[in-house]
Order: sequence, then structure tokens, then C-alpha cells
Amino acid sequence: MTTEEKTCIRCPWVTEDPLYIKYHDEEWGKPERDNFRLFEMLCLEGQQAGLSWITILKKRENYRTFFFNFDPYKILTLTESDLNKILLEKGVVRHKGKLESIKNNAKCYIDMEKNGEDFSNFIWSFVNHKPMVNNWTHSNEIPTETKTSLALANALKKRSFKFVGNTVCYAFMQACGLVNDHVGSCISKTESVLTTD
Repeated sequence: MTTEEKTCIRCPWVTEDPLYIKYHDEEWGKPERDNFRLFEMLCLEGQQAGLSWITILKKRENYRTFFFNFDPYKILTLTESDLNKILLEKGVVRHKGKLESIKNNAKCYIDMEKNGEDFSNFIWSFVNHKPMVNNWTHSNEIPTETKTSLALANALKKRSFKFVGNTVCYAFMQACGLVNDHVGSCISKTESVLTTD
């Protein structure tokens, strides 16, 4: 680690794990509008339920391999036998309901598309298509759910998505930049605000 890296101030939840640092600096809180990437993150946040994010982050490449880089149309081709085989893999969270939710959510995604709903447009409509930038001083001020995340969770559940509770949806909003929850002292705060569209 360089002297510059040692003096960098990041959000308190970031450990010294290089993977976590890279995720925080390059992804977390940056506006994501790509349909498949949003779908991926929603599914992965659902996998996280009850676990730490770093656990999922370390397994993300495995999920991408087993679930076709989160292409909903390809995911829908997975059979029950395929899912049972994935369930035996150490590279994913071995929870049958969570793994099955990815296929379920792929079907929901495709149903939305068939009904003329663009996934990214739908997701971003909950923040009026513009990131909500918060100005927290301390990480303990940051909520784990809001009225907006509840509205998103309810809308997703109405469309039959699974593992999309209020807390999962707020974590998803933070990760994909719908809300910017970097604390004020974080090096990514200024950078992310400047690049917010």
C-alpha cells in the first residue's frame, strides 16, 4: 500500500481488502443505468440478505459465470437440474431460495420488457431519474431503508420479484448510485458528485 493510499479517507465500512477498496472507489454510489448491470446488482443484493457484502463481492465472478453475466434471457433457460448443480458449488451462497430467485427475477424482468417497461427507466423513476445526494457526516447517520426504497420494494414485489425487501432495495440504490451515501470526508464524495448526471 502506498503512502497516498494510506492517507486516503474512505467510508468507514471499507476494509483494507483490495477488492473492497476497488469496489468502493470505482463502483459504489456511481450512477448505473445499464439494464443488465442493474438487474445483476439487484439479484446480488438479494443474495446478500443476512450476510456481509464482501462475502457476495468475493463470489460475484462465480455468479456471473453460472448466470450468464446476468442476461435474463439466458438465465431463463436454466433448468431445475441446472440450479441444483449450482447449489452444490462452493463459489455461491448455497441457499436454494436465493438461487431460484435469480431465475424468478429474470422472468419478471422479461415480463416487464414484454409489457413495455424498460428496467432502467423503471428503477430510476423512483428518484426522478436523478441521483439523490446525501450529506452525511458520520456513517451511523445513514439509514438502511427509506420511503423511496420501500416504494421500490413494493413495486418490485407487485411484479413478483423475490428477495427485494426494503433494506435490500436501499442497499441496491446505494450501490447503483440512485442515492449517494458516501460520507462527507470520503475521497469518493467529491468525485462522485462531480460525475453525477
